[in-house]
Amino acid sequence: MYQWRKFEFFEEKAAGRGGGGGAPSVPAEIAGRVTCCSGGRGRVAVGCDDGTVGILDRGFRLSYGFQAYASSVLFLQQLKQRNVLVTVGDDDQASSQSSAICLKVFDLDKVQEEGSSSTTPFCVQILRIFTSQFPQAKITSFLVLEEAPPILLIAIGLDNGSIYCIKGDIARERITRFPLQVEAVSGGTSSPITGLGFRVEGQAHQLFAVTPTAITLFSLHHQPPRRQTLDQIGCEINAVAMSDRMDLIVGRPEAVYFYEVDGRGPCWAFDGSKKFVGWFRGYLLCIIEDQRSRKNTLNVYDLKNRLIAHSMPVGDVSHLVTEWGYIILIMSDKRILCIGEKDMESKLDMLFKKNLYTVAINLVQSQQADPASTAEVLRKYGDHLYGKQEYDEAMSQYILTIGHLEPSYVIQKFLDAKRIYNLTNYLEKLHDRGLASKDHTTLLLNCYTKQKDVEKLNHFIKDEDGVGEIKFDVETAIRVCRAAGYHEHAMFVAKKAGRHELYLKILLEDLARYNEALQYISSLEANQAGLTVKEYGKILVDHRPAQTVEILLKLCTDGGDPTTRRGSNSMRLLMIPSPMDFVNIFVHSPQYLMEFLENYIKAVKDSPAQTEIHNTLLELYISKDLSFPSMSLENGLEDHNIKDRKGKDTANGYKSGTREKAKLGKEDAKMAKDIVDRQRKGLALLKSAWTSEMEEPLYSIDLALIICNANAFKDGLLFLYEKLKLYREVISCYKQAHDHEGLIACCKKLGDSSQGGDPSLWGDLLKYFGELGEDCSKEVKEVLTYIEKGDILPPIVVLQTLSKNPCLSLSVVKDYIARKLEQESKLIEDERKSIDKYQEETELMRRETEDLKTNAKVFQLSKCTACTFTLDLPAVHFMCMHSFHLRCLGDNEKECPECAAEYRSVMEAKQKLELNARDHDLFFRQLRGSKDGFSVVADYFSKGVVSKTTIPPENAS
Repeated sequence: MYQWRKFEFFEEKAAGRGGGGGAPSVPAEIAGRVTCCSGGRGRVAVGCDDGTVGILDRGFRLSYGFQAYASSVLFLQQLKQRNVLVTVGDDDQASSQSSAICLKVFDLDKVQEEGSSSTTPFCVQILRIFTSQFPQAKITSFLVLEEAPPILLIAIGLDNGSIYCIKGDIARERITRFPLQVEAVSGGTSSPITGLGFRVEGQAHQLFAVTPTAITLFSLHHQPPRRQTLDQIGCEINAVAMSDRMDLIVGRPEAVYFYEVDGRGPCWAFDGSKKFVGWFRGYLLCIIEDQRSRKNTLNVYDLKNRLIAHSMPVGDVSHLVTEWGYIILIMSDKRILCIGEKDMESKLDMLFKKNLYTVAINLVQSQQADPASTAEVLRKYGDHLYGKQEYDEAMSQYILTIGHLEPSYVIQKFLDAKRIYNLTNYLEKLHDRGLASKDHTTLLLNCYTKQKDVEKLNHFIKDEDGVGEIKFDVETAIRVCRAAGYHEHAMFVAKKAGRHELYLKILLEDLARYNEALQYISSLEANQAGLTVKEYGKILVDHRPAQTVEILLKLCTDGGDPTTRRGSNSMRLLMIPSPMDFVNIFVHSPQYLMEFLENYIKAVKDSPAQTEIHNTLLELYISKDLSFPSMSLENGLEDHNIKDRKGKDTANGYKSGTREKAKLGKEDAKMAKDIVDRQRKGLALLKSAWTSEMEEPLYSIDLALIICNANAFKDGLLFLYEKLKLYREVISCYKQAHDHEGLIACCKKLGDSSQGGDPSLWGDLLKYFGELGEDCSKEVKEVLTYIEKGDILPPIVVLQTLSKNPCLSLSVVKDYIARKLEQESKLIEDERKSIDKYQEETELMRRETEDLKTNAKVFQLSKCTACTFTLDLPAVHFMCMHSFHLRCLGDNEKECPECAAEYRSVMEAKQKLELNARDHDLFFRQLRGSKDGFSVVADYFSKGVVSKTTIPPENAS
């Protein structure tokens, strides 16, 4: 082992008692020779040959001591799980019939006061080790295993090769004893047990037993325990230990051996007699005696890193124990040597000064340091190699720091073009770990493109034929690949990541593969296809309009996605895109928008967006300034040709100008024909979307009116005004066009009150002709015919209206006035006759009333009006000249039964008239609805409804 490097990773700790300096020692209160010791639970217990046990604290001060045995303490061990001390000692006070060697168990949590100067822990149990079945022998080793508390497994090794085992609850003495025997040597003699070690794997308990000549393994979970000899060599006392992996460590003069359950393991050739062997935090502890100088040396071996962590000469060591993170050596002269490990930072500084970075890395990894500390060591090693211009090796160290070291620190060092390979390697690892940012992806792809390493680019982008998830930023990768001209790679990334909009962007903007883009859109789900068409539809319509319209029809009529056909019709329409979502993509191709919407409304009758669709179609149909890309292209081509032939056209300008005018004339005629065709479609749409059965149209009325007005679309306006019953606006349209025949025809249609028309339109029409200022005798005569027929206007109003037109002569109204005068004369004569008749009837009624008031009435009837029998007394006579038997009348009858019905009808009519006099709304409705309002007022006066006035009573003073 002379090739192993030596370091000073440990140092001696000076922890004197009472806080003072100097080397510590066993307290003076412990007078006897220390025979055994054990560490655990933050204390060190020492046993002496005078039978006392002392408990030492961290400063090696005596916490307390007690007399455990009368003679001496041979072995002791502190348990880890419970604050219990198990001891083996010699009680010479025992009777001669039984052995003086006994095992005691002390509960250190229960201390019994004995006077003022000492305390004694409670002794839970005293157990005799040797019995008639277990003969007495010298004890050479002792070991306790804690199973599930309070169960203990105690192994006691003897000098005759036997091992006495005690298992159970010692405190309650519920125990079992069984002996084990190692294999005898060839001469038949037995070797003493020099060391014991327990190995626990789940429920399997195994015991290593070491003698100077053999190593044996007992499997205690078998009944009876199974014995297995692992080796034919052994060791002396104190040269046995157990590692943290539960391997047996045996120290011999030539080497240190490790044993597992199946035999000998690794061997470390450390020369020298091993006085003590121990294990401390992954380090192997050996106190080796030099064969020449007979001096002892403590070596601390780091077996993983193959180095000596500490080496120092020591004196005559009697005991080796570990506690509080220290290695504690108790010397024969009771001095205590306390050795502690330095902190990691100090050890690393020591290694860095010697440029031993590999050792430093192995050290932090073996001691399971935190990742940040490991990364810092790797960074320093990488910096060291970078300074020596060993770039490949430096990069291998930097790669190990990924996840803990800022990537920019490494990237800045390798930005030189000469070291692009190393930078590429680092960036690849960064992406493999999923720690790359957008900038890292950009840099890596730029490295690939600069090196023109298509193979690596394929591997990075396509990731082994597309298997596995993407480990980089998709948008960044696509952007860099597009910029470098690797469009196929960019398309692959976009497709794999499901970024359909980016995939189509490359197809359309970079590669101009419009047919492939349309096929790709057709393969997408309906909602995703709709989103992509919204974004790139303008480009598709400009280059492949017919195919784009076909795809849109499939999307909007569920032709492209069978899954949307399920469910009710209304729900199905809500699941598919609306045509109005795609209107903006036809901004340069309105004629294809018309085609799209026309086909849609043919296929879908109950679309939720039918109002918006009809509004858009109306605007497209009726507008006069609709532009056509085909014509624009032709015009652009002509302009280009004109410029190319500028010289020729100048030389032959007359002919050239003639051709241009002819072409422009053809184009104007074509455009005019298209406007007529579209407006015809518009009128048909206006009518079909607002039939007589519909209360409301399938389009916005206000918008339709605005469009028709803005484009002077007369037919559309007439239809809308007529549907809205705005008859005067209809008349205004004809007036503006000076269409007299149309005006009269319109009034015939809209002025017929029997058909729900407005007769007052004839008056407006007459007023129009009266203010026209030109000869329109024919039209006026026809209008007067209808005015006379419906008795719409008084003759005086007609004369006043027509008198304003100087171009009209009296002959126009001569016949009309003559007929009206004749009618008026006849009417006056009839009225006079009615007046005379009413005056005669009134005078007759007055005379009859006066006669009743002044003259007696003679009743001469001889028969009863009711029963027609002879009238006898008692009888009742009424002023109406009807007479009745009293018995023929009802009780309290005060009216003539014959005349009562007529009288009541008259009274009811009178009451009704009085009520109507209070109903002002009825009066005014009749006044407005009558052709002659004066006749309504006169009728009310004639019935005495409005002639009565009620005089309110004067207020009492």
